[in-house]
Amino acid sequence: MHRAWLMPCFLAFTVTLSAGVAEVDNVLQQALAAEGRGDSRTALDLFKQADVLWPNDAVILQKISKQYSDSISDMANPVAKRNLATAALKYAQRAVALRPRNAVNVLSVGICYGKLAELSDTKTKLEYSRLVKQYAKQALALDPDYAFAHHVLGRWNYEIATLSFGTRFVVRLVYGGLPTASTAEAVQELRRAVELAPNVPAHRVELGLALAANGERDEARQTLAFALTMPKQEKYDDEEFARARAALAKLR
Repeated sequence: MHRAWLMPCFLAFTVTLSAGVAEVDNVLQQALAAEGRGDSRTALDLFKQADVLWPNDAVILQKISKQYSDSISDMANPVAKRNLATAALKYAQRAVALRPRNAVNVLSVGICYGKLAELSDTKTKLEYSRLVKQYAKQALALDPDYAFAHHVLGRWNYEIATLSFGTRFVVRLVYGGLPTASTAEAVQELRRAVELAPNVPAHRVELGLALAANGERDEARQTLAFALTMPKQEKYDDEEFARARAALAKLR
């Protein structure tokens, strides 16, 4: 008798759940399409709608983090940029708390610290820089073939190794020194990123920059020139292409 009474309730719940899944799937498809065309604001709104419909999903939270992070390039005001980077970090941390052994989630936290480092004072920049390396290493421990983790670690080595003498002097004097980094290791990590994902222009741009810093000018020119022939894939590729063009101008 009790089972007969429960059956209509169970069927109603199943239908409601199925309708909910269909709704969130529709929103996610729209969000991914907006992300694909570089419309971070629309993608963010849609992913946040999906979060309301399907709360505490690590994939959705990581996507929200990415939209906040990608939106930073749309802002000129440093305070607005920092607010977006802080929001991106918050969602990335929520995603990694739910799925701590997911390399994408782990690396997202590191990327957010990198974004915040660009907007911080020297002491905080150094602290966050160490966290970027830490999370990139953790992501690679989880997935050794994660191209973007190699990319982040390569770019980290390049940026630390190519700091100006004046910056290095101040950091050593005030904060006791820099983490160990080298342009050779940057080249190694970025070569691996290109091997794993050869169609991603950002990997080749960063490799070209690292090669130039490592004294391999001919290959740097070839790598950067090839990167500029590649189709744009991500919103930040415009910035990467600009860096490639600037570097090529100096290498001629």
